[in-house]
Amino acid sequence: MTGLPDKPALRAQLRSLRRRLADEVPDAAERAAALWPAADPADKRIFAIYHPAGSELDPTPLRARLPAGVVALPVAQSREGALVFRLHEEGATLAPDALGIPAPDDRAVAVLPDVVFTPLLAFDRRGGRLGQGGGHYDRTLANLRRMKPVLVIGLAYAGQELPEIPMEPHDQQLDGILTETGYQEFG
Repeated sequence: MTGLPDKPALRAQLRSLRRRLADEVPDAAERAAALWPAADPADKRIFAIYHPAGSELDPTPLRARLPAGVVALPVAQSREGALVFRLHEEGATLAPDALGIPAPDDRAVAVLPDVVFTPLLAFDRRGGRLGQGGGHYDRTLANLRRMKPVLVIGLAYAGQELPEIPMEPHDQQLDGILTETGYQEFG
């Protein structure tokens, strides 16, 4: 892409698009979850999902397809820092983190996930991801990738795909995308 577009204006347009998609495809979360392989009790990988904000695709139906006891949620400890992940048993109490998003408290075990499902505003077929603009996932994924291999999968409406995402050096790429129409890993 030649020159970077005005990302704040692009994000505003994409938030509006995502709200429209949420209304148009109300069963998208269930359809996307059905495309993910059913839980294998022998799978001991740690899966990170997120608590949806606004019109983000809700990962709750996906959680039912993941192995029990190995699901973590992100926790923002500050407005500028990277996220940490803490194990979360379904139904356990959540409290607002530094960003006001429901998250496990400090009593929950901190973990390094093997698979991270991330929300987004847009994606492209090369693994480009455009997030909300705070950089939390970019910082977090960069930290995780320095420590261990991690599979990063965007969870989105199919209509959030763009031909090309404007990427900057600090932007972390997706390894795959899961939408209501399919799952694709990127090379």
